[in-house]
Amino acid sequence: GDKNNGFDVLYHNMKHGQISSKELSDFIRERATIEEAYSRSMTKLAKTASNCSQLGTFAPVWDVFKQSTEKLAACHMELVRKLQELIKEVQKYVEEQAKNHKKTKEEVSSTLEAVQNIQSVSQALQKSKENYINKTLEQERMRKEGATQRDLDKAGLKVKKATETYKSYVEKYASAKTEFEQRMTETAQKFQGIEEEHVLRMQEIIHSYCQSVEETHLQIGEVQEEFVKNMENTSVESLIQKLAESKGTGKERPGPIEFEECNVPVTTEGAKPRKRKTFAIPGRRRDKDTDSTDSEDEDEPRKFHVQIKPVQTNNGTHQHKATIDELKASIGNITLSPTPAVHMKKNQSSDELARPKIPQTSFNDRLANNDLLSLDPFGPTSSSSSIPHSSVPPPNRPTTPLGTATIVPPPRPLSRPKLPAGKLTGINETGRPFSPPKMSNSSPPPAAPLARAESSSSLSSNTSLSASNTPTVEEDLFVGKLPTFEKRCETPAGTSRGPSPVTLASQDALPIAVAFTESVNAYFKGADPSKCIVKITGDMTLSFPSGIIKIFTSSPSPAVLSFKLSNTSRLEQIMPNQQLLHSDSSQSDTNTKDFWLNMPALTAYLRKSSEQNPAASYYNVDVLKYQVCSNGIQSTPLNLVMYWKCTPSTTDLRVDYRYNPESMQPPAPLTNVQVLVPVNGGVTNMQSLPNAIWNAEQSKSLWKLSDISDKSENEGSGSLRAKFELSDGPSIPATLAVQFFSEGSTLSGVDMELVGSGYRLSLNKKRFATGRYMADC
Repeated sequence: GDKNNGFDVLYHNMKHGQISSKELSDFIRERATIEEAYSRSMTKLAKTASNCSQLGTFAPVWDVFKQSTEKLAACHMELVRKLQELIKEVQKYVEEQAKNHKKTKEEVSSTLEAVQNIQSVSQALQKSKENYINKTLEQERMRKEGATQRDLDKAGLKVKKATETYKSYVEKYASAKTEFEQRMTETAQKFQGIEEEHVLRMQEIIHSYCQSVEETHLQIGEVQEEFVKNMENTSVESLIQKLAESKGTGKERPGPIEFEECNVPVTTEGAKPRKRKTFAIPGRRRDKDTDSTDSEDEDEPRKFHVQIKPVQTNNGTHQHKATIDELKASIGNITLSPTPAVHMKKNQSSDELARPKIPQTSFNDRLANNDLLSLDPFGPTSSSSSIPHSSVPPPNRPTTPLGTATIVPPPRPLSRPKLPAGKLTGINETGRPFSPPKMSNSSPPPAAPLARAESSSSLSSNTSLSASNTPTVEEDLFVGKLPTFEKRCETPAGTSRGPSPVTLASQDALPIAVAFTESVNAYFKGADPSKCIVKITGDMTLSFPSGIIKIFTSSPSPAVLSFKLSNTSRLEQIMPNQQLLHSDSSQSDTNTKDFWLNMPALTAYLRKSSEQNPAASYYNVDVLKYQVCSNGIQSTPLNLVMYWKCTPSTTDLRVDYRYNPESMQPPAPLTNVQVLVPVNGGVTNMQSLPNAIWNAEQSKSLWKLSDISDKSENEGSGSLRAKFELSDGPSIPATLAVQFFSEGSTLSGVDMELVGSGYRLSLNKKRFATGRYMADC
């Protein structure tokens, strides 16, 4: 071209290859996110099929639906795994690409000098040519106008000098042109080789992507074909046969019964049989007592003869013994049909009788009638999120010693229907949710939540928001795993504050505390709200004072701890601790859900925790986890939009944020807000407003902001701006990471209240924090 700009075009085209690679990685990640969400929905649907009625002839068909749906979910989850592996390959290629580009930049530096040389020579040549023409025309004009010889001689000297300069630049241009053409030819071939390799690598990635999708479609087709065959094989005859085999009551027909005559002489010789009436069932016709004759009318009124004898003073001991024997004989002949209400009342009565009287003198050195309001149950204690798989006695057999019996669900309180054992609500889905992040050392951390141990299980196998180049405020901020109810028990770091100051007696309402801790994960893409991906998870933890263990262990049947969750219609999934918590799947109210604890299992767990850390004042138990229904960007407490403007020498960055009080129940300030942005391209200088901290080793800028709320300036809206001067630009737009937390509020609005008597709620703590909270341009 006229300005010799071909080198600049080819160089920037090479740099755009990195942007294309990153965008392809983002596209594949979006597809993996969609597939993962679909797989989770299919898993939820399969569980719905498993919860359908197992009664009736049609019941076996639900097993076919369940198995087919689970296989479909597995197919899509397998595609997620393949896509995540492919994303790793793309990221690896992006890193290799960056290294090759840096190496190429050094190799073509001589070409850049040749381009700059010919550009400068061309400009000088053009100026010298214009000067030569102007001087020549000036000399000719003076000659025509009859100028003096002296003036003509001066003009001649100027023309001669301009001519020599012009000729010298023509020669320089010829030399620069030769070098430029040679260098440019070699460099153009190098750039073409880089672009050919780039396109081939991108095609290989796309081929792997297509192959993974095609394999998944084939697997889905096989599952569908198997489902059709299973349905075809499920005939009416087979369903009827299964019903007969599973519900059959016997194959023997009832045998004949012959009439047996009464032997009158034998009957009259013996003692006349005493007539008694059996317990009658309302609404049913009573059968005649076989001890009476057919002619006796059972419906006639009975007459009783009562004779009161005086007290026998001479043989009182003998009379007392006879009375006891008669009572034993009478009670032994009485049988009662068991009913849940009767058994529950019996257990309650036995609970009151079996509770030992605790001497008041043993608690004189402790504070009487204290509760958890004056304490901090969220400090260091011996805690665990689940109970060990130990054996506990059934609730109705308190005298059974600990052995190899399994944990059985306790009886429900009187006000609720019985929940069948083995059909507990909630989800067992495994995957990867998130844990609240650790806070920076530069700011004091909030009061610690109820301590819990971490494990490697989660709600989604790999979060779709993950990326190898995702920035982190802390190293483990984005790799935390959500704890699950597996067997684990840990003594947390630090020391307890000593024995519990709460004085408890069996007749008191026992104090407990509850904490709701939620984690919000969000991914903002550009300024389009519809592209915002949001996932909110939460934990509910109960805290028990150490003094409550004596109450539980001293009573064979402690009061059942029941509670009600409100605003559950805002929850997408609930995962209770199935070893500790039970619920009623037949509840019709979608906005509330009742739960009650397996008291023998809870007692066994607290006893073990006390043995492991006897000095702890409180013991914390994770009872359930949940996922909140999200409404896109409207569910995020802090909306984000970021803009990049990248040139070879500078990068301009702007981050707009807005506080969203409608996402919280109730609105609360966001504290310890930190924003982290990686900027590459060799930053030599940074100007920012408000002031940010630049980390040259990690090439990251960090903003630390004060609390954000609707009472802040501009109702919690603002912008972060920065300008970066570069030595190796342009920069590649990167992902922004944000962290914050909030006390006294949740995003779900879920709350808890105790049901029944025996317990009181002394503390209800709520908080939420960021998990993965990111934004891209």
